[in-house]
Amino acid sequence: MRRRTSAGAAVLILLGALLVSSASPALVDRADGDPPGAPPPVVTADDIALVAFDSCDDALAEFRRAALDKVGPYGLPGLGTPPIAVADGMAMSRGQTARESVAAAPRQGPGHSSTNSYEADADEPDLVKTDGRRIVTLVDRTLRVVDATTEQVTGSVRIPGGHANDLLLHGDRALVFTQTGGFGPRPRSHSAPADGPTGVTLVLVDLNAARLVGSLTVDGSYLDARQTGSRARVVVRSAPRLDFEYPRGRDGAKRSLRENREIIRRSSLADWLPRFELHRDDTTRSGRLVDCAAINHPAAGAGTNLLTVLTIDLAGDLDTGDSVSVTADGGTVYGTGGSLYIADDRVPVDAWPMARTVPAEREQRTMIHQFDTSGDGAPTYVASGAVKGTLLNQYALSEHEGYLRVATTTGQTWRERPGSQSAVTVLARRGERLAPVGQVDGLGKGERIYAVRYLGDTAYVVTFRETDPLYALDLSDPRRPRTTGELKITGYSAYLHPVGENRLLGVGQEATERGRTTGTQLSLFDTGDPAAPSRLARHHVKNSHTEVEHDPHAFLHWPDTGHVVLPVTSWPRPAERDGRPAERPRNHALVLRVEDDRLVEAGAISHPDGKRWRAEIRRSLVIGDTLWTVSAAGVMASDLDTLEQRAWVPFS
Repeated sequence: MRRRTSAGAAVLILLGALLVSSASPALVDRADGDPPGAPPPVVTADDIALVAFDSCDDALAEFRRAALDKVGPYGLPGLGTPPIAVADGMAMSRGQTARESVAAAPRQGPGHSSTNSYEADADEPDLVKTDGRRIVTLVDRTLRVVDATTEQVTGSVRIPGGHANDLLLHGDRALVFTQTGGFGPRPRSHSAPADGPTGVTLVLVDLNAARLVGSLTVDGSYLDARQTGSRARVVVRSAPRLDFEYPRGRDGAKRSLRENREIIRRSSLADWLPRFELHRDDTTRSGRLVDCAAINHPAAGAGTNLLTVLTIDLAGDLDTGDSVSVTADGGTVYGTGGSLYIADDRVPVDAWPMARTVPAEREQRTMIHQFDTSGDGAPTYVASGAVKGTLLNQYALSEHEGYLRVATTTGQTWRERPGSQSAVTVLARRGERLAPVGQVDGLGKGERIYAVRYLGDTAYVVTFRETDPLYALDLSDPRRPRTTGELKITGYSAYLHPVGENRLLGVGQEATERGRTTGTQLSLFDTGDPAAPSRLARHHVKNSHTEVEHDPHAFLHWPDTGHVVLPVTSWPRPAERDGRPAERPRNHALVLRVEDDRLVEAGAISHPDGKRWRAEIRRSLVIGDTLWTVSAAGVMASDLDTLEQRAWVPFS
């Protein structure tokens, strides 16, 4: 194997954010020495630097070796990816060619909000998008275009394939992501083959003509995407297509393990690499999605799953996306305008947040790989490093003035005597190594991280088990980061958002002193004094939850007026009382205004209640002086100031 540092290098990995923005400079190569005193407790990167396969034979040998180390009586851990199958109707009809549908340059409407993305210049996919002139929604596998002026649906396109819940927008084109088949592991054997295909389909749509332009289907599961300008980076996770045996009868585990090892030894390269099928210009093309030379893996050894990044230009012809891959089983993706970071904390990508800490007896470390994304082509591998602990999500990472800051939790929180704690580690690039230069640890002993927000040289970290410490960290000296203040309150914040100078809004749950949650809570913090952050105001909705806790895309802050909007679902009477039946859940968009040191409730918006689940509000956005709310039932236009309904646009 050889070290690979050319432009075909790998990239990517899960749940979170990806790509580009140019808000902060890329990590610079720093030659200065280590800070005085004991070094932070991190793991050397020497064994995790990425290398490329010398040949396809080399790749196959490494895949087999990695699988033999992990295989058990039930096969390999993780998600399975059976062969792809293209849905009926995916082929373009005559005349529906990509060349006929070159996307126009975006035309901007009045002042409007956008998707709540982590990095301002790296747009994230969501179920609704707007350019100020129109609202594009994705509901029930149907893409609809609503004219914001006429308040009418002006076009709709049925999206072929499976589950569709994400889209990106550029000019007169939308890129829709669909998933066919299940998301979780599924029993498989020679006698009981996989019960249906699993594949990711990227569908390019012409909004003006309301028609399909092309489609690309690949093996695997759709994870995430990021967009800058017309260019989208799409992340796909794939696993080997091997029909493993399962234990049956007496001594079945031993027999199935022996057979599964033989299945791995007999496997071919086609069993390991994802395939594609492209429909465009009345033609169909298929083949291997990624070349062996474009697959990278840690020097210590390959994994069994692949994370592949496709580069798609929404303004051009749909193609296979200049694919590059890295062998990894799970992790987080974070990107800036010049760099892309792949962080693999070895926690399954589908783990619940409470499971993102692992027992202390297991080695806990997050491996991080940096790639240069400043060019138009495939990312270039730059450097690697590692820190102890596991990540919460993409908000745990931040690049600032040439340094990468990483927040992690070590230890297990769900024990009678939990031994967990959290830390923020600062890394700098030195050659091909991301080296630790400073660390502050000991945060939230016995707890885990629930939220992180970096604002320039300051970081705010929320940990929780029974109470919610909000820590303020000074990162202005990367060599000596330090805790400057701590605020303990009941409950926790799962999402933090800046809402003005020295103001931070937390969204999460109120809780008793023993940690039992009691309903949605918004907390307005004063961060003007880093030594003593304080809570200025709170708003509590009893017996409720909000989607913002696990998906920040559901959060809207409109700085022009101070409005904050989020969907809330509540259970006013969770059990029968006085012989009356329990009240069913109620959903509405809660509207507040941030007024200096106050949270003022402006009101609530509900959608017409047909089928209850369809009327659940998922998103909100602002266009001009109109607040739009979106559910599966339709979109509602309300006066931003009075919240009076202006229009209801139902989805049939």
